[in-house]
Amino acid sequence: MTISNLSQVLARNIDALEASDPLIINLPIDGFIDEYSQRFKFNTFTYLTTNFEQYLLAEKHYAHKLKAHFCVEYKSETKHDLVVIAFPKSKTELNFTLAMIAEQIQPDARIIVVGENKSGIKSLAKLCKDSLRYCNKLDSARHCILYSAQIVKPLIMFDLESWYKTYRFSIKGVDIDIASLPGVFSQKELDIGTKLLLETLNDNFNGEVLDFGCGAGVIASFVGKRNKDTNLTLVDVSALALKSAEKTLALNGVKAKVKPTNSMSHITERFDYVLSNPPFHQGIKTNYHATESFLSNIAKHIKPNGCITIVANSFLKYKPIMEKEIGQTITLTTQKGFSIHQSFYKR
Repeated sequence: MTISNLSQVLARNIDALEASDPLIINLPIDGFIDEYSQRFKFNTFTYLTTNFEQYLLAEKHYAHKLKAHFCVEYKSETKHDLVVIAFPKSKTELNFTLAMIAEQIQPDARIIVVGENKSGIKSLAKLCKDSLRYCNKLDSARHCILYSAQIVKPLIMFDLESWYKTYRFSIKGVDIDIASLPGVFSQKELDIGTKLLLETLNDNFNGEVLDFGCGAGVIASFVGKRNKDTNLTLVDVSALALKSAEKTLALNGVKAKVKPTNSMSHITERFDYVLSNPPFHQGIKTNYHATESFLSNIAKHIKPNGCITIVANSFLKYKPIMEKEIGQTITLTTQKGFSIHQSFYKR
């Protein structure tokens, strides 16, 4: 198993990670877990992630060594004496995570934060000035930095509701209210690509509709509010996105199924319509694999004569994949650097 740069830096400093009840948050699942668990004897070893893919890997490879959690609200009877956190792409997500775990750790628990230089981790002390103290750099290697700190206590008791950002938009005469947690795409306002997709969509939907990579539930809420004869399913790899989508659906009075998925894992249904503004970033890196895998395998989830419509940056070469795997594909519009591609499944 390939060890990431983050894990290599942690392995270099493994003696600084001695603990009885460590909590590991959003680190990639790789060989470091083996090395760490062999180096120390833990009372408990807990892994917390908001990424469903990493959760599945943890359950597959390390269920015998650790307790894995996929969630945005973590509660534990164990008070952890060490927390190791992968620095997130969204800066507000780090303070969210610290607030969430504050009551689940010992008063003098050490907080270890590791991240790539280009992630913005160098601003850790300034970014977390109200939530971290004694922020010291332990190491710098593999284009990463490792910091040690402690949580400032007492923090205000964690209240998930207070972390939602809300906004409203109107398209085709329909008002949609959005609620979004830190780390979720387009948290503060409607993005250009999704706006173009919604403006381009046909007005009438019925039957089974899938919103893939649903984020805060923007697309499904719009479709559901305009079309009452739909059965909506929303899927995403992010626990933060799924929780946000549930909140958004409730605000708009739209009922739907909300499920975690890694690409199309754990999805058995077939759909009349598939809609998506698919992600192409993972962490701070550009990553097309998840979307390419989704497009290559989605045909078996589309009913005969069913339709898939996606928005993508115009430079992304998704149309040839759709042509090959689904059927004839047309570009409905291209504006402001985004294209809307649509395929009908005829096989």
